[in-house]
Amino acid sequence: STAPLHPEIHALRGHRGQIEVAALMRAILNGSEIRESHRDGDSRVQDPYCIRCQPQVTGAAMDILRQAAHTLCIEANAATDNPLVLIDEGRIVSGGNFHAEPVGFAADMIALALSEIGSIAQRRVALMVDPTLSFDLPPFLTPQPGLNSGFMIAEVTTAALMSENKHLANPCVTDSTPTSANQEDHVSMAAHGAFRLLRMSQNLKKIIAIELLCAAQGVEFRAPLKTSLPLQACIDGLRKDIPPLREDRYLAKDIERASEFVGSGACLRLVSIPIPELD
Repeated sequence: STAPLHPEIHALRGHRGQIEVAALMRAILNGSEIRESHRDGDSRVQDPYCIRCQPQVTGAAMDILRQAAHTLCIEANAATDNPLVLIDEGRIVSGGNFHAEPVGFAADMIALALSEIGSIAQRRVALMVDPTLSFDLPPFLTPQPGLNSGFMIAEVTTAALMSENKHLANPCVTDSTPTSANQEDHVSMAAHGAFRLLRMSQNLKKIIAIELLCAAQGVEFRAPLKTSLPLQACIDGLRKDIPPLREDRYLAKDIERASEFVGSGACLRLVSIPIPELD
């Protein structure tokens, strides 16, 4: 249902990210025959949280990413040397601007956002491959369940990547260890906090890629009903390199190609709907 995307309920809460994600989802789903087919005769009262609360979760992630970006922009233009030469006063002053606590906090915030985006995406993958939740989609999105395992192991892969990101999302700034004869007795661990973001972003990209593969397969099982034009454009772009999964095959290459499709921004360009900026 698109009822949870109604603009007024998001305006009543007031969070910018939530409002923007709901608007984006309304635009992306506009014109979908699949969505329209559920208006009458659908026994479901409400969708699971992973669908219904997407604006609240991803919107919150966008908001803290914006806050982190604001901190990092200030830091990129800051004087963080020690000592600092104060030209107007003609003095050299030792201080603590080298302490990277703001950067450490920003890295931890980014880690939380990456983890939560992947967590809710993984739940949608689990929903799509489970016939008790997917409403008439075949088990594991394969035309021949039992004979083929379809996206079973791909879903397990998303669970593993999600779990790793949850572990990596533990805060780093709280892990200070004194060094240098206790002169450097409190540090930010910002470098460590920032370094793990590379692995987390790669993990998240694969989770989103697998979700896209499953979603494309699911949409095709709904034929002759059609999805929206923006989503169909995205699926068509994906299918140029990755055919539908009719029989089991080695999926690692498909996942890598889909990850590149997601990471390169090709998917967003094909959708042709403005994406909110993290300004």
